[in-house]
Amino acid sequence: MKVLIKKGTAKGRVFAPPSKSYAHRLLIGMALSRGGEVLNLAYSDDIEATLSCLEALGFSFKKEETSVSFLSFRKIDGVPLLNCRASGSTLRFMIPIALAYYSKIEVTGIPRLLERGVKAYEKCFLDKGITIASLEDRLLIEGALKPGKYVLEGQESSQYISGMLFALPLLDGNSELEIIPPFNSRNYVDMTLASLEEHEVKIERSSPLYKINSEQKYRAKTSYVEGDYSNAAFLDAWNYLGGEVIVEGLNKESLQGDKAYIEAYKQLSNGEDKPIDISNCIDLGPVLFAFASLHHGGHFIGTSRLKIKESDRASVMKEELGKLNIPMEISEDSVKVGVLPLNHPEEAHFEGHNDHRIVMALSLFASVLDVNIAGAEAVAKSFPDYFEVLERLHLEVKKDG
Repeated sequence: MKVLIKKGTAKGRVFAPPSKSYAHRLLIGMALSRGGEVLNLAYSDDIEATLSCLEALGFSFKKEETSVSFLSFRKIDGVPLLNCRASGSTLRFMIPIALAYYSKIEVTGIPRLLERGVKAYEKCFLDKGITIASLEDRLLIEGALKPGKYVLEGQESSQYISGMLFALPLLDGNSELEIIPPFNSRNYVDMTLASLEEHEVKIERSSPLYKINSEQKYRAKTSYVEGDYSNAAFLDAWNYLGGEVIVEGLNKESLQGDKAYIEAYKQLSNGEDKPIDISNCIDLGPVLFAFASLHHGGHFIGTSRLKIKESDRASVMKEELGKLNIPMEISEDSVKVGVLPLNHPEEAHFEGHNDHRIVMALSLFASVLDVNIAGAEAVAKSFPDYFEVLERLHLEVKKDG
């Protein structure tokens, strides 16, 4: 799908979409509780992937327009096939959970997801009798998850840590999970721990160890998914681009690491000359790069993991910003972004690179010029009605295809 966003100013009041990160966690917690209800859901592609995988494992539920009620669990006959689609969260959360119930599973998804792989689990399971084989279009994983001590590197995706924290309480013996520093994206693990506590599952934290007592019971609850700071960043950005947008539905006390965009926007709009560390909020990279180029430029560190996302996000943003002659310098763990030239064109033609955050970041340039984006359907991964929200904010959006 191609979209054209005409140059304009965003004005209005909108609700932040439900947090995808919390929704994954609450759905898994309710499933493992074999009951309970999750309210304020948005059925993005990633959330549908998690629900599909839970169903494939034998969890039954009832979907309503914005909620899901969990009913029961029954082990399936045969080998479960988990289709994670394009969701890295689903992939990394579901593997250890599935191995707590089954000694053999198959996992599939889009090629890019399988290319990214699960090397952290391969190392973690190396001496645990669990093997991971990469086939042409799927992973074949054999071996049951058993109690014991597991080790993960903290500089890898925090999703591996969260997956293990969900699964280890289900086992019939005590376990430990050791995290080798540096520990990136700790906020996301804190979100997982908060979700576990909500279901009365206790994890003892003694850095760098997490100690997990065996055979804990997940308790059913009714939970409400709070607003998403990660996607609110794209909406709130318009307030620094001549717009007047009120974003409602955000929890000011939220544990979400992407809440960091608030201070980053202030710093970038004021032209403060100091690096911004995004190692704990790596998904903000694309929107911060676009935002910086529309102000005074910016210097970002902790950027190395951008290359293992839905796209190589730093390189992709450099390619797209280059179409407007905006300079970007990329190093191993840092990015420097220049400023949009005063003699910029009146219209830009961008590619979305099958990455929802790239598409939404590029949309911000509609504050100063007409923006065409090919592959704009990628927003369905996390914010399916993004362009409808822009229209409600009085921007002119035309879709083709």
